Amino acid sequence: MAQANRPVLWSPEPPSTGAPHAFAQGQPSRATCGGIVLCGGRSSRMGTSKALLPFGPETMLQRVVRVLSGLVSPLVVAAAADQELPELPDGVIVTRDERPERGPLEGLRAGLKALPEHVDRAYVTSCDVPLLVPGFVTQMLDHSRDHDIAVMEIDGFPHPLSAVYRRSVLPHVEELLAQDRLRPVFLFDAVRTRRVRPEEMTSDPDLRTLRNLNTPDDYQLALRDAGF
Repeated sequence: MAQANRPVLWSPEPPSTGAPHAFAQGQPSRATCGGIVLCGGRSSRMGTSKALLPFGPETMLQRVVRVLSGLVSPLVVAAAADQELPELPDGVIVTRDERPERGPLEGLRAGLKALPEHVDRAYVTSCDVPLLVPGFVTQMLDHSRDHDIAVMEIDGFPHPLSAVYRRSVLPHVEELLAQDRLRPVFLFDAVRTRRVRPEEMTSDPDLRTLRNLNTPDDYQLALRDAGF
């Protein structure tokens, strides 16, 4: 397990949000739903590794892992080959991209391959969404029940890192990578995809979950909105 150069506090308590639990009656079971956090991007606009950026008493990657750990299991963190990571809880699976700079499909391949065989599907996110709302995850899992993928789509633009993917899409991902067809939309067109509308996400009406942080200004605004 990779360690950060500086000690980082780990807060095991999940945030109090009032969101419904992921495994209430009628929702997907813990035995079949995992999570994948992609953190292998270059972070060129941020100017530093997003996975190691402090967010309150933890890093952004630790925060996202902590929120997801109360909703799905197991969790996979997909990182770049030589990427430094902060300390992560026992049980988190760390995997590495096979090829560099191939975008989210490469990270998705690594994450899906690392999931244990009993896991049927996984919620996939990036590490730079520290305002992630737990209810968003549970609703997306529910929307994925009869589909291979459930992805948030706004004005025709999908959000591939706020989506649920079945393990069964892995051969399609590998085929697209082999063909250098790296846009996730190609995958959505190839399998049964549920395109979720913003108004369906009643647990996160402001879509805070989709606020990925790309620049220092984004980061400072998110810190303020989180009360730090």
